[in-house]
Amino acid sequence: MNKRNNSKIKSMTLAGLLCALGIMIPMVAPKFVLEPASFTLASHVPVFIAMFISPSVAISVSLITGLGFLISGFHLVIVLRAFTHVIFAALGSFMLKKNGRIFLSFNSTVLYGILVSVVHAVCEVVVVAAFYWGNSMTDIYYEKGFLTSVILLVGLGTVVHSLVDFSISLFVWKPLQHIITIPANAKVKIK
Repeated sequence: MNKRNNSKIKSMTLAGLLCALGIMIPMVAPKFVLEPASFTLASHVPVFIAMFISPSVAISVSLITGLGFLISGFHLVIVLRAFTHVIFAALGSFMLKKNGRIFLSFNSTVLYGILVSVVHAVCEVVVVAAFYWGNSMTDIYYEKGFLTSVILLVGLGTVVHSLVDFSISLFVWKPLQHIITIPANAKVKIK
């Protein structure tokens, strides 16, 4: 087996492991509920780590974890929110592919995290807003109003949730980057 095939097999194996984690985490991780929104701690970590590896791994993991939400019987709005992760995952992973040194500077790491989190939030707000305006949400969304339930809780809440999960991902990736023997997009500075 040549080195390139070996690297592809390792990438596929890592993608499979990240998919499994991405499906399992929403089922077992702690949830923070701010009615009507809820946030599952670390639910985006597998997608972020996939982004650190490559665009193909990031896109695969985000699509399969979205499928996991569908198979697990989550409400359609949650499933579609999960499928939007392919957008921020693709964008973020292509940025890292173009410049794998982003995480070597604190400022560029913070800017990257904010940019990806805002894209993440905008995509989820679009999905929830479509359901909201289609009168397909639970009553509590309408009781709290569009600004509070969609913009603040889903939008701002997703930015915060995404930044927390991004931070967890960096913490996990830092030691992994030396163990994983495939070429990866992201390098994190070791102090």
